[in-house]
Amino acid sequence: MTGTPRQRARAQAIEDIKRIARDQVAREGGAALSLRAIARELGIVSSAVYRYVPSRDELLTMLIVDAYNSLGDAVEAAEARVDRADRRGRWTAIGTAVREWAVARPAEYALLYGSPVPGYEAPPERTGAPGTRVSMLLLALVEETSGHAGRSKTIPGPLGADFAHLRHDLDLTASDDLLARAFLAWSSLFGLIGFELFGQFNGSITAPAAHFEHQLGRLADLLQL
Repeated sequence: MTGTPRQRARAQAIEDIKRIARDQVAREGGAALSLRAIARELGIVSSAVYRYVPSRDELLTMLIVDAYNSLGDAVEAAEARVDRADRRGRWTAIGTAVREWAVARPAEYALLYGSPVPGYEAPPERTGAPGTRVSMLLLALVEETSGHAGRSKTIPGPLGADFAHLRHDLDLTASDDLLARAFLAWSSLFGLIGFELFGQFNGSITAPAAHFEHQLGRLADLLQL
């Protein structure tokens, strides 16, 4: 940790606040996050916490950005270890890394992809870039696949317009059909993990890792990988 002693002390105080906040979220959920409770656990008056973190919403944003970046780091590292020509292997690495991170850090996964915290809205200017790191890896795969996929018809109506805007905004060449497949694969990936973590498969799936691996392969087929 660099900087002046005062800067280092401030950075350490913020890290301590975030550590206790993550523990609190794990025990009670994001909606119960309380700066006063954090102050009690630190053994300081609540006004001292507000010198480092001005509000509950700011603390939630800090936790969300950290979690997105932790997830992004893990997934990007796993995907980078796979040969660039092995598109199916890269998809498998992405999905497996997301699940492994989520299983290891279920409370943070729930903060990102679970029920919204009442009264809180994440600021897109701060959470947008870290929050799309995984989806950008998927879009890169889709773009590479577009050169191998056969021709497909344009999807009419508002959905086709959405995909046209997406192509323009992100400089993509993938067809409507391939983008539709990508959205289905992306939502299915996170849906499978969410169902596992939140107990929706209880009583039906006894081997969640094997089930996830199987479905990841089916999604790779869907993406034409």
